[in-house]
Amino acid sequence: MTSPDRLAQTLSKHGLRQTPVRKAVLQVLSEATYALSGGEIEQLLPPDTDRITLYRTLKSFEESGLIHRVIDASDIIRYASCSIECSAQAHFDNHVHFKCTACQHIFCLNQVAIPAVTLPAKFEAQTRDYLLSGTCRECQPS
Repeated sequence: MTSPDRLAQTLSKHGLRQTPVRKAVLQVLSEATYALSGGEIEQLLPPDTDRITLYRTLKSFEESGLIHRVIDASDIIRYASCSIECSAQAHFDNHVHFKCTACQHIFCLNQVAIPAVTLPAKFEAQTRDYLLSGTCRECQPS
C-alpha cells in the first residue's frame, strides 16, 4: 500500500491539487499490477465517487504525465501508472505492453524498450504503441 505522504508528494510533484478522489485514484493505479479500465478503477473506489470526477481526474493525470493510456485491439481505454521519469513535457510512452490472451490483462513491461523504427521521409511519429500478445506468467500452465 502506498503511503498517504507518498501520494501527496506525487500529486504535488505533478502540480495537482490533493483531493480525496485524486488520492484514491492514484492509490488504485499505483497498486495495480496491470492496466485498468475506467470501469475497473471505478469499482475499486468508494461507492459514492462521482463518475465524471473520476474521468476528469484520469484526464488531468494523463495530461500531467502521471499515467498513460494503454491501447489494444478492443475499444476499451486502460490506464497505467507512469515511471518516475515521466512528465507532462516529455511524455512519450517508450516501453512494450503485453496483453494476456487468457486473463485479458495488459501489463506494462517497463524493462522492455520499443525497438527503434526508421520512418519514411515526411512521416513523424507523435506516439508509439507496441503491444505483444500471449500468456502471462500467472496464466501459464504449471
